[in-house]
Amino acid sequence: MLNDIYNDANSRMDQAVKHTQMELNKIRSGRANPELFNAIMVDYYGTPTPLNQVSTVSVPEPRLITFQPYEKMLIPAIEKAIMDANLGYTPGNNGNAVLVPIPSLSEERRVELTKFMHKLIEEGRIAIRNVRRDALHQVHDYGKQENISEDEIKGREIDLQNITDRHIEELNAQQEKKGKEIMEV
Repeated sequence: MLNDIYNDANSRMDQAVKHTQMELNKIRSGRANPELFNAIMVDYYGTPTPLNQVSTVSVPEPRLITFQPYEKMLIPAIEKAIMDANLGYTPGNNGNAVLVPIPSLSEERRVELTKFMHKLIEEGRIAIRNVRRDALHQVHDYGKQENISEDEIKGREIDLQNITDRHIEELNAQQEKKGKEIMEV
């Protein structure tokens, strides 16, 4: 049972790290990346639908993303969804598609993105610490129920702290890598 608690905590911490990495990948670093728009939902006949399910996404130039909707009447809804997502882009349209120019990063924008990246990393750290807290609680409850020695419980606490530290170090490495990417000119 204690191994199950340990393995579950390790798995959940891995998921927190992966989620944080996915969120960091959405932060642009000056190049057009369609993944930035994956989380945007468009009102499609009253149903929130992912943007990439109502349009074809393409990157014709390094600093331009186009959304070719399957139905032209969706152009205003796509523009509104992109504006409402508050990603810092101003979409336009040519009558057939929504065009989103990706401006090069200003120093001010780099600082904003760095702050946002730090916020994402901190959220990941919090998620990892919450998993550790839950696992410690489970270990203590199990120890009381099964009359397990304090030494065994302390050993599991140390094991949980070690995997927590390892996952936090992964987040720190991601933060350093993304920070360098954002600050590149």
